[in-house]
Amino acid sequence: MKLELATESWPYKVPFRIARGAEAALEVIVVTLTDGAGRRGRGEAAGVDHHGETCAQLVAQVESVRSAIEGGLGFDELAAVLPPGGARNAVDCALWDLRAKQIGARAWELAGMRTPHELVTAVTLGMDTDAMLEQSARRYRHWPLLKIKVDGQRPLEPLRLVRRAAPDAALIVDPNQSWTCDLLNRLEPELKALGVVLIEQPVAVHADDSLAGYVGSIRLAADESVSDRATLAAISAYYQVVNIKLDKSGGLTEALALALAARDRGLGIMVGCMAGTSLAMAPGMIVGQLAEFVDLDGPLLHASDRTPGIVYERGRMALPPVELWG
Repeated sequence: MKLELATESWPYKVPFRIARGAEAALEVIVVTLTDGAGRRGRGEAAGVDHHGETCAQLVAQVESVRSAIEGGLGFDELAAVLPPGGARNAVDCALWDLRAKQIGARAWELAGMRTPHELVTAVTLGMDTDAMLEQSARRYRHWPLLKIKVDGQRPLEPLRLVRRAAPDAALIVDPNQSWTCDLLNRLEPELKALGVVLIEQPVAVHADDSLAGYVGSIRLAADESVSDRATLAAISAYYQVVNIKLDKSGGLTEALALALAARDRGLGIMVGCMAGTSLAMAPGMIVGQLAEFVDLDGPLLHASDRTPGIVYERGRMALPPVELWG
């Protein structure tokens, strides 16, 4: 097996702002694995920014286990040599893609899914000026689900603006850890009136236990607080939904296992992303088959995408073409 590593930069249409900061482009790594017959499998990862991962670190991690990977390391052995995170995700997804090509099946069949379906995804509206946010909301007003990034300074104004511009869409709000439980409780009645159906990671990771005092009825989704199965038990008492991202879990293999473990605890499933290209969204769509909420809109945020890519139309994601992945 031959391993190739590349780093790429994918500019956003406009700078992407959340409570933690802003970015003009997304840096990713791409792992390509080629077997003796010339079949190629690819995986993309951006890493987890709130864990401090950078592309340079991801490359170094993959290089540190190059000999094991080129020696034929399998899915079940990958977790023993790479921790959860972007490096393992890129390798794991490349292995899934390669295996599907080797046996002449689609990746979802390898996951035991015979009849996958198209998904309805949220589209994310980053923090911006009111004029730009309104313009974006009007552009996506016919989409069924919008996700709005907010902070603790103006938590309601962006949501009110989006509701006026897109009156029929259900809303997800994502404060990216910038609220307190007290603020959440004070905001929740109006959030409910505005049509918010899910709140992602309202409080800081170290303050998850404060959510024992949450008195609202809108469900809360753990994002930064959960990555893989090892982190699931700690958040189960405070959240009702788990946001699974392959960059956090370390790939599709662990993401699927996490989804099943979360279900066993009675938790709902959301599948999210680190804003990658269609190559990163494709394996996420397999987890999406198990999810109630889907947020795989990465390609919509960028000035360009891979060719061929996943086709999006008013929130619906077509299944990925075989030429792309899986």
